[in-house]
Amino acid sequence: MMIERRDLKSKILQQIKQYPVTAILGPRQCGKTTIAREISKGRDSVYFDLEDPECPLQEERAKLVLRALKGLVIIDEIQLQPGLFSLLRVLCDEENINCRYLILGSASPDIVRGASESLAGRISLIEMTGFTADEIGFQHADSHWIRGGFPLSYLADTDKQSFDWRGNFVRSFLERDIPQLGIRVPAATLRRFWTMIAHYHGNIWNSADLARSLGTKEDTARHYLDILTGTYLLRQLPPWFENTKKRLVKSPKVYIRDNGLLHFLLGIKSNMDLLSHPKLGLSWEGYCIEQIINLLDAEQEAYFYATYSGAELDLLILKNGKRLGFEFKYADSPKVSRSMTTVLSDLKLDKLYVVYPGDNHYPLREKIELIPLERIQDLIA
Repeated sequence: MMIERRDLKSKILQQIKQYPVTAILGPRQCGKTTIAREISKGRDSVYFDLEDPECPLQEERAKLVLRALKGLVIIDEIQLQPGLFSLLRVLCDEENINCRYLILGSASPDIVRGASESLAGRISLIEMTGFTADEIGFQHADSHWIRGGFPLSYLADTDKQSFDWRGNFVRSFLERDIPQLGIRVPAATLRRFWTMIAHYHGNIWNSADLARSLGTKEDTARHYLDILTGTYLLRQLPPWFENTKKRLVKSPKVYIRDNGLLHFLLGIKSNMDLLSHPKLGLSWEGYCIEQIINLLDAEQEAYFYATYSGAELDLLILKNGKRLGFEFKYADSPKVSRSMTTVLSDLKLDKLYVVYPGDNHYPLREKIELIPLERIQDLIA
């Protein structure tokens, strides 16, 4: 089965035309190499995989090799050789540059730091995930929700094969990918932390609680959180706060970004398992947040809001001068709550959307609408 990723491909092609270097960043196995190879078809291109021990882009040879090339140069797993950022800056600044560089990476802190320090003004950063709901079609959202967006998980023949693939992904990530990044954390310890985060999914980060459960220091728990965030496996949704008289929560909420991995870590193997699980509502919340951020292209404009008096908003997006609020309810007919009316006033929202798994879209009250997830697309029409 082939799933077209037309919007993502179009965005990448546009950035390649505009910038000498384009970076596609995302977790391992999300399809970065596949889409890069699709883009390279029919054009003069060359592909380098830095995981290959025979790759010619070794430190002493890289400049000589790259300077002789033209067309599209694809460099995969760029985080394994961060020294290439400085070299790419030199090559980009040479007159009569004949290349466009497409670099792929799966560890954001090193890549973003290297790009910002060495390639400022010369690079476009594109964040990529696994398949999104609009790419696979919202009619398949139930399967997408349970299996997640990693291509080999979503496209598996059976739920069991999908679940087993996710298990192998987790093991490979912990035992192979983490050491390859130069991170010295025991695989068993990081897996235990990751599983704890699955049970913590959708809650406000509390380093003291996690550190106590792990039997370690708060700084260590925070370090583990940053590792999984920096490899695109966790989302730290930042709090929104401005000058108000209310006491506001100022710690991030933590989500496992791919619901398939969340469900694997929780032992959820099927839709029936999920529907009877106590994390059902928070699983729906995390799934919707990822899809909406992608649909609205709001990676840098997404927040949550919470006060110590109890008013909360699951997702706040600032887009084109508007404030859009989102609440997520896994229920047949959600009602307007006191918290909704409070945050509508507190944040001066233009609209508050209550996203639920039904089919109808209609107003609940002035500025508050009930909306199915698939109708979020209408907001960008």
